[in-house]
Amino acid sequence: MTSPIVAVDLDPAQAPLTNQQVLEDDRARVFHSWSAQAGLGGLPIAGGQGSTVWDVDGNRYLDFSSQLVYTNLGHQHPRIVAAVQEQVATLATVAPAHANAIRAKAAELIVQRAPDGFEKVFFTNGGADANENAIRLARLFTGRDKVISRYRSYHGNTGAAIVATGDWRRYPNEYARGHVHVFGPYLYRSEFWATSEQEECARALQHLERVIQLEGAETVAAILLETIPGTAGVLMPPAGYLAGVREIATRYGIVLIMDEVMAGFGRTGEWFALDAYGITPDLITFAKGVNSGYVPVGGVIINEPIAHHFDDRVFPGGLTYSGHPLAAASIVATLQAMQDEQVVANARSVGEQQLGPGLRRLADKHEAIGEVRGVGVFWAVELVADRADRTPVDDATIGRLKGELTSRGLLPFTAANRLHVVPPAVITAEEAEEGVGIIDEALSATFG
Repeated sequence: MTSPIVAVDLDPAQAPLTNQQVLEDDRARVFHSWSAQAGLGGLPIAGGQGSTVWDVDGNRYLDFSSQLVYTNLGHQHPRIVAAVQEQVATLATVAPAHANAIRAKAAELIVQRAPDGFEKVFFTNGGADANENAIRLARLFTGRDKVISRYRSYHGNTGAAIVATGDWRRYPNEYARGHVHVFGPYLYRSEFWATSEQEECARALQHLERVIQLEGAETVAAILLETIPGTAGVLMPPAGYLAGVREIATRYGIVLIMDEVMAGFGRTGEWFALDAYGITPDLITFAKGVNSGYVPVGGVIINEPIAHHFDDRVFPGGLTYSGHPLAAASIVATLQAMQDEQVVANARSVGEQQLGPGLRRLADKHEAIGEVRGVGVFWAVELVADRADRTPVDDATIGRLKGELTSRGLLPFTAANRLHVVPPAVITAEEAEEGVGIIDEALSATFG
């Protein structure tokens, strides 16, 4: 029996019409992440197109946050929107146990972009559970338990992923077992008394290997690293570091997991950030840019040995929405559009021609900039109260800077004492230059 179609009568008089109304309704009923709930700020975003968003009152903003660094194809890309609409009209959902053509196509396109030797994709609902399941795969494959990750890192807010994380968000959530942290290379704030990239690299690798040895190499299942730590500060790995980690992992029989959740699918001007470093990990985690966040999705790209380990063994993991067809359709549309529209090359060009040079000019002009780091459309501007001693600016100063940026029509992404410059990978050269100009004005207004 066909169910009747019920029309929903929305009374325009009751619909939110102003920023203030939307904020009041949101704060009354929505519980927000990583926040004390009283006195929350935030913009009531009503719509977007490309690299621009607008609020309910009609104010427009250049989106230099890519929301949470995921709208790599920008807002409302017509090919992704059309793909999701077509899929929802064809088959809106299907359980993961069934075969499905669009899911298989999404996995095929993802594997094609991975290094040689990768075979299958396990789909998840986002980046956190991608890392969660990569850890599970590594433990089951090796029969070991410990996972080594870095202090300056973020891997997501699920049981093992949050404990693998290195920042403050780990502290109240340490319920998972077997996690060990190390320092990674970060010459600007070196933990190794290094004076050059070469020293920083060599000492970070020695530190990692000694921790493995002292923890007992035979107990270590995985090394989990963001290829380029994102929220921790867009920390560019020095030459030889990732290759050195790969060699150490191989020598001790440890699974190397590269977290490409934020850095992957065009953000660095490469399909994967790891492509620039000539390494092949054992597992790659992804989310965000794989479909620009239009539908929640993530996953683990699995190499042949680990994939075949489970040919006759049950993999004890699964998710109700693993490989959801709407997510799969959005992945297929995204990756095809990225290829056809040369989005990866655009991200590389904008980074080389506009963002990198523009931000370095600002560093020459503004004493508050301690260091500029990045590649593609993935940059961090480290802000300091004093260049000589590199004292980070405080939260109140970052708050003032955010206000100056927003008032000038730029939507920022900040973390700790840093302004992250992370626009969509489809941003134009003109938009990038406009954004750098707004940052210049906001820095002058904040620091004088």
